[in-house]
Amino acid sequence: MNPVSLILLALAMSTDAFAAAIGKGSSLHKPRLAEALRTGLIFGVIEAITPIIGWLIGQAATRWVANWDHWIAFTLLGVLGLHMIYNGLKHEDEAEEKSAQHSFLVLAVTAFATSIDALAVGVGLAFVDVNIWVAAAAIGLATMTMVTIGVMLGRVLGTVFGKRAEIVGGVVLMIVGATILYEHLSV
Repeated sequence: MNPVSLILLALAMSTDAFAAAIGKGSSLHKPRLAEALRTGLIFGVIEAITPIIGWLIGQAATRWVANWDHWIAFTLLGVLGLHMIYNGLKHEDEAEEKSAQHSFLVLAVTAFATSIDALAVGVGLAFVDVNIWVAAAAIGLATMTMVTIGVMLGRVLGTVFGKRAEIVGGVVLMIVGATILYEHLSV
């Protein structure tokens, strides 16, 4: 996997967390930078751990699927991309009371829910030439940054932009999957 694909993957993985962070930020009463950084750190750490777990699962299965691994990565990323686009197009009305801060448990559960796609991507990454530690660090750092920004922007932007970010992230995932397939088939 080339560096550009890795950066695009990291950004794509962070968009669903960014969308959630905008929602979290819009539900807070005047979010402060410290709360945004706390939220970003929680999301970033969880988002960095899940692709490693997925990669370990994928490594266990590598010897059985080595001949069609690129198709598996392409399919996983494509399905995840379509799922993100679908979620970005859904309309959800949530009426929440605004507080000054979210509990750690609420943030951790939300972070885990948005990182399920990173777990699946980790499985797909087991079938391509990538340093999982670098990929996980890139995903975690991108997520931490995007979530911190999302919380701060949440009050201003609301959920409309967050949904669009998730759609763009889904499209990027599909492009990364197609790139992996193209690179493998052109060799």
